[in-house]
Amino acid sequence: MPRIPTDGPDSGRSAPARRAVLGAMAATAAAPALLALSSPASATPAKKPLALPGGGDLGPNVIVFDPSTPNIQGRLDEVFRQQESAQFGTGRYALLFKPGTYNGLNAQLGFYTSIAGLGLSPDDTTINGDVTVDAGWFNGNATQNFWRSAENLALVPVNGTNRWAVAQAAPFRRMHVRGGLNLAPNGYGWASGGYIADSRIDGQVGPYSQQQWYTRDSSVGGWVNAVWNMVFSGVQGAPAQSFPNPPYTTLETTPVSREKPFLYLNGSEYRVFLPEKRTNARGTTWGSGTPRGSSLPLSQFYVAKPGVTAATLNAALAQGLHLLLTPGIYHLDRPIEVNRANTVVLGLGYATLIPDNGVTAMKTADVDGVRLAGFLIDAGPVNSATLLEVGPAGASANHSANPTTVQDVFVRIGGAGPGKATTSMVVNSRHTIVDHTWIWRADHGTGVGWETNRADYGIRVNGDDVLATGLFVEHFNKYDVQWYGQRGRTVFFQNEKAYDAPNQAAIQNGSVKGYAAYKVADSVTTHEGWGLGSYCYYNVDPTIVQHHGFAAPNVPGVKFHDLLVVSLGGNGQYERVINDTGSPTSGTSTVPSTVVSYP
Repeated sequence: MPRIPTDGPDSGRSAPARRAVLGAMAATAAAPALLALSSPASATPAKKPLALPGGGDLGPNVIVFDPSTPNIQGRLDEVFRQQESAQFGTGRYALLFKPGTYNGLNAQLGFYTSIAGLGLSPDDTTINGDVTVDAGWFNGNATQNFWRSAENLALVPVNGTNRWAVAQAAPFRRMHVRGGLNLAPNGYGWASGGYIADSRIDGQVGPYSQQQWYTRDSSVGGWVNAVWNMVFSGVQGAPAQSFPNPPYTTLETTPVSREKPFLYLNGSEYRVFLPEKRTNARGTTWGSGTPRGSSLPLSQFYVAKPGVTAATLNAALAQGLHLLLTPGIYHLDRPIEVNRANTVVLGLGYATLIPDNGVTAMKTADVDGVRLAGFLIDAGPVNSATLLEVGPAGASANHSANPTTVQDVFVRIGGAGPGKATTSMVVNSRHTIVDHTWIWRADHGTGVGWETNRADYGIRVNGDDVLATGLFVEHFNKYDVQWYGQRGRTVFFQNEKAYDAPNQAAIQNGSVKGYAAYKVADSVTTHEGWGLGSYCYYNVDPTIVQHHGFAAPNVPGVKFHDLLVVSLGGNGQYERVINDTGSPTSGTSTVPSTVVSYP
């Protein structure tokens, strides 16, 4: 990967491309066989499909520990050895810790590994030790530390500070660090992340070499520095608004938020907690004790295992069950259809959906309260028109009281193999909250090339009143973000334009040089964004010029705050920041060009 020094404080350097065991209930591994087929016309009447069971064990890749489990460290190390550098491998793991206290652990996390506590509060599960992400596997470069997560734990770091040197798709949720948090790799090498939500860090957070970061509804003891784009909403202890010097964008509250569903233990019973919606949120949901919300027993979930068919998943949904996707890879020959209000689809350990033969992986109806969380959609080799559709075309129902949430749902086109998709994610339902996504057309790995993993558009928002908090979208052949809905809002956006454009003509957008990273349609009259950044690194043809990173109608109701564009090492340049406003980038210094307010 290219390595570009960054002129940030604390002499950090950054770079562009990064980038159970449950018992009791009937096992569901053979669930597909439980679907009875209708008989052909004959003397025998058709049999009704057998009901699919709820609950069951979580399979071999969910590893559950309690304080008396022998050799916990050895098991953690075994998973890490397998996953440390398996960037495009097939291993998927969830490491779950029952409430209690654990001593002397260092849980190093590799690819597709999630670690979580099983209490209602992070403080129910305390590790006297660390949950570590570092970049030794990549010579100290943390820009490709994707696809791993930590959730619902309290940490007492051995040396007072926990290291979490991650890039995209690596959420840090509902964590209590009784000490500090270092977001840079050992040696302060290149880093490009990241996301924190509903967490409390008692000490200081040191991003050091991190290019950008978004922290939401949390509490921090301090924040050490900034490089290009640090955004905070609803964070107690956040630095004051000061963009661009230093580049802090600080909102006192988050307009609307609803935390991600999570698995927990109620005595010996596994349940899924569903946090309630908050408006103008600030601070954690659990600081004063039990979080507010409701819960569902595992018996109301179809516990899916790799190898299950889409038909079985849809039968479970039609039966009234929710879906719990255990770690692994799921091939789909038709879309998963989420048609019932308040349905939960929750993935563990980066469960991965691969649509075959050009189908869409998942579609939701225009209903209240759907919660999609914790899984990866990996495009297949046959082009899919879309990969995820939130609501059907023309959806218009008001969901303000109970929106759909899309959280830690990640999309990848290429990298693990050839993949194609015209538009990755389409949001049609009003009031949807997209809370932390990374939609990535791969710039490295297998099956990568301008036409090989062709993907023109990242996310298209058609629905009104949609909110995005922590939006990461990168490398699409045309627009990365297209926004057609009214009253849309984005808090934090991170983008790189496609590296591999062969020449200027390949990205020409009519008379405009290049497709904007973030395009608000001309028909939109109200829209607002805070803390948005776009970078270019045209390494195939460094002479390519991108006219602007952002494009929007010049009307009073369309407002942007704290925008930046960066040329990484002079590989391509921007002429403007938004529309025809903002200074051009120049040279090889990777110094951002900024616009504080538009219009």
